[in-house]
Amino acid sequence: MKKTDIKSLFYEELEQRLAQMGEKPFRAKQVYGWLHEKMAVDFGQMSNLSLTLRQRLEEEFYLTVLEPVEVKISKIDGTRKYLFRLEDGNVIESVWMKYRHGCSVCVSSQVGCRMGCGFCASTIEGLERNLTPAEMLEQVYRIQALTGERVSHVVVMGSGEPFDNYDTVVAFLRLLSHELGLHISLRNVTVSTCGLVPGILRFAEEGLPVTLALSLHGPNDSVRKTLMPVANRYPLSEVLDACRKYFEKTGRRLTFEYSLIKGVNDQLSLARELAALVGPLHGHVNLIPVNPVEEREYACSGKKDVLAFQEILKKAGIAVTIRREMGRDIHGACGQLRRSFRKKQSRNDNGPEWEGKGG
Repeated sequence: MKKTDIKSLFYEELEQRLAQMGEKPFRAKQVYGWLHEKMAVDFGQMSNLSLTLRQRLEEEFYLTVLEPVEVKISKIDGTRKYLFRLEDGNVIESVWMKYRHGCSVCVSSQVGCRMGCGFCASTIEGLERNLTPAEMLEQVYRIQALTGERVSHVVVMGSGEPFDNYDTVVAFLRLLSHELGLHISLRNVTVSTCGLVPGILRFAEEGLPVTLALSLHGPNDSVRKTLMPVANRYPLSEVLDACRKYFEKTGRRLTFEYSLIKGVNDQLSLARELAALVGPLHGHVNLIPVNPVEEREYACSGKKDVLAFQEILKKAGIAVTIRREMGRDIHGACGQLRRSFRKKQSRNDNGPEWEGKGG
């Protein structure tokens, strides 16, 4: 009999499964609490359940628990980057950041990514597979358990395109915010997309008060197409129209992510174009000095250029901030730690000949 991923079940589904096993309704509340509030790593920990029930749970369900493989701690700001191993041997990255307002975790939604953005390490080897709701939750749960500090904010901005794994991401959000679990407010959650229009429009109908962040990176289709293949499918006019509809439906202010790349999208003429583009949308622009990626040729804009770009937006009345460069000394960019781990793994698997194979 194939076991069920118990941590990916909604409360109502768990209640139904336990009823089918002949258990009383209150058992669902107990089990759910162990899974999502106490973050149990095995059924044996569930001490207020009978031994018989624990054994039956073991027989019918499996419990997803991520194994920490590596953690890098920034000497600059204390940011922690975790590399977790999944049950099938794949590895994913998650990041813990501490701010004045609380602790934030950046989670991945896929193993790898197929969006092909030119400045991102996550997409270099393409998409391996989608994550499950449990695997997304576990990134938050393990980090909270490992740090001993409550996670108050979550950003779905790690490896992967969230709307390319739509159903899983929505399930993750509902489980993350459930009152019998960690009960993290969805107003403290941000989901980032490279601009999958159908996903944005569908997400607007979910009734979830989540902040939507658009990876913009260029104020026109020409610039975006040089950086983001998705721009060939969804022109900026369609993407921004979908964002406008998201705001109208949810009332949540939009965030526009703009990675500044030297000589590519940091010209002041583009700053003026960006101001005219996003001004009517009343959103917030987050300027990101791009994290250099070894396999990519793009370089970070200089501090002077970043400040000049910001100043133009400010003068145009745009709400704009420069993102703090968290974890730059620990492979801060999405996908970098996973890439370095896989390279190291390849060298170990193939011995000293590996470097001569052009890998």
